[in-house]
This record gives sequence, structure tokens and C-alpha cells, in this order.
Amino acid sequence: MADPHHATDAADHDAEAYQRGTMAIEEQKATWNLVQALFSWGSVALAAILAFLVIWFQPGGSFVGGLIAGVVIFAAGFVFLKSGSKGH
Repeated sequence: MADPHHATDAADHDAEAYQRGTMAIEEQKATWNLVQALFSWGSVALAAILAFLVIWFQPGGSFVGGLIAGVVIFAAGFVFLKSGSKGH
């Protein structure tokens, strides 16, 4: 039968060996930055596409009006995101 204390001893050794702040987290930082960028740019693109479609397909709407609104929203989002503002 397996010794249940063997697994606990290994976990205790790992917990004692851990030192806060010594782990390399460059990959986690890069992944988080990628996720933030995808959400930010995705939100701007989604807002521009929705504005374009709503203005185009509303009663009396036009393709050109929707296109202009979509481009303006995307340009404003582009300027905002490239300005370096982090939102907090």
C-alpha cells in the first residue's frame, strides 16, 4: 500500500523552498499584455462594426452614413488606445 505521508512530505518541501518574488513571470506578463490588447482592440472594432450596421440598417439609414460613423468611432478608439491611456 502507498505511503500517504510521502506526497505530503514533497508538498511541504516545495512550500518551504518557495521564496516570494523570485519566480520569473515574463511569460505571464506577456500573455496578460496580449489579452489586454486583444480585448481593447476587439472592443473598438466591435463598437465600430455595430455603429456601422445600426446606422446602415435602420429605417432611412444609409451605407455611407454607417461607414462614416464606423470609421469615426474606430479612429477615435485608435487615437485613445495609441495615446497610452490605460483607463485607470
